[in-house]
Amino acid sequence: MKYKVLLIDDEPSALEGMQLWINWEELGFELCGTCGNGREGLQLMKQLQPDLVITDVNMPLMNGLEMIEAWQQQNTGRPKFVILSGYSEFEYARTAISYGISHYLLKPVFPEEAAEELREIHQELEQEESRRMIHEIASEEEAAALIRGLLYGKKGDQALQNQLDALPGFREAGAWNLCLLQTVPELYAELRGRTASLLAAYPAIVMIDLEAGLLGIVYGMPADSREVSRAEEALSVLLQEYSGSMLYIAAGAPVTSLLCIEDSYCSAKETLLHFFYAPDAAGVLTYREIEGNAFSYSYDHIRLMDALLDSVNLLDLDGYRQALEEAEQSFRAQQVAPEVVKKFVIHLMYRIFELVPGAENSGGEQGPAGLEIPEIQQAMYSLSSLLGRLLSCGERAIHLLVREQNHKSHGIVQEINRYIGEHYHESLSIQKLAEVFFLHPVYLGQLLIKKNGMTFNEQLHQLRIQAAAHLLRGSKLKLSEIAERVGYANYGQFLKRFEKEMHMGPSEYRQGKF
Repeated sequence: MKYKVLLIDDEPSALEGMQLWINWEELGFELCGTCGNGREGLQLMKQLQPDLVITDVNMPLMNGLEMIEAWQQQNTGRPKFVILSGYSEFEYARTAISYGISHYLLKPVFPEEAAEELREIHQELEQEESRRMIHEIASEEEAAALIRGLLYGKKGDQALQNQLDALPGFREAGAWNLCLLQTVPELYAELRGRTASLLAAYPAIVMIDLEAGLLGIVYGMPADSREVSRAEEALSVLLQEYSGSMLYIAAGAPVTSLLCIEDSYCSAKETLLHFFYAPDAAGVLTYREIEGNAFSYSYDHIRLMDALLDSVNLLDLDGYRQALEEAEQSFRAQQVAPEVVKKFVIHLMYRIFELVPGAENSGGEQGPAGLEIPEIQQAMYSLSSLLGRLLSCGERAIHLLVREQNHKSHGIVQEINRYIGEHYHESLSIQKLAEVFFLHPVYLGQLLIKKNGMTFNEQLHQLRIQAAAHLLRGSKLKLSEIAERVGYANYGQFLKRFEKEMHMGPSEYRQGKF
């Protein structure tokens, strides 16, 4: 099924780029319209009824977040929203989360990165469409449907309360809570089946399939808070059975009315995020353990990004590892929000991917030599495992770049030496040389030392002094004219370098005292 997409951005080039460089049809979408500000966006949403809206944050007249707030105050359900922002705008993510938005794209938008996000959204839309087509005919299905609506923001009323109270065991519960179980996709079906068997005999417990690899369990709790609920007993057994597997269990904050279960759901989702900084092992975490530990949305992304990319450009593997360790320490110290870290890692991987020769022609997320961009948006990654993937990506890229540079270095040094020999009398620098031959200046300098046995400056001065000596022997030019002709704008520097190279001044040399 294809879903309609509305693009909103005040930059025409950004709109054109998204239209041209993203294969919407292949991803299961069709563009239904574009506009340049939030006011027009509200009108087009009413008119076109899109399934997905991708909007910039900063726009004239009405920005993206103001538009979303205005829409949600008057409407429910679709469309889904994706916000576009730069690194400096990540504070907007805090507001976006309060609107229920979990999808972001960083500017500039990479087509492959956008495709990964759109595939995930398409899957969510497909799941929602399937859920809408399911007809609940049994009490458990009916309960799941009613509670799912509450989880996704449907407002409860007395009529809904009466429907819920009519379900077996629901009226007797003194309080309610929600647990989220997250595991890897290949284990989900087995885990869900085992959970269902453990909970089958108990009333007032409802299982709800959420996004990929995530299971929600809504359960009633005893009126006496000293008693352990049957659901918690069953989850304790489940945790023991899967202690060696990737399994996270996050319990939300209890509520006194099932109509308020969305609050438990939100607190459970917040709790689940804190596994990001936990060890890679099964475990259970409750909201009361993390309450008040807010994530940060501000960090020195430019410094971290530059340090890692510079290490790759310089082919400095030790430097890359050290920069990655410093990044991990920074993320942990500031408790940066997991979704922010994931965006940082994905963006950095694409930047590294661009540096590898032949990557632009690979036509996908795997380069010609096995350099891969993993799908990490919904995967169960802790910070350690996520940065482990980034380490592997950087190590592989540096290995490929070193191999490529070694292959090219022999022939290119001959070209560089020839160029220096032809242009030594000009205002020549290592930076200028690097621009001519499309090499990093530091790498170029190291390459010349390795191949020529001397630095670029030593080589340049040697050529200039040799040329000056030839002119001193075969012409009557003034010393200042010779200095200028061989490339020295400063006569004093010429004298100093000549004496260093020839062990005498230019006047003595001209007089034949050598």
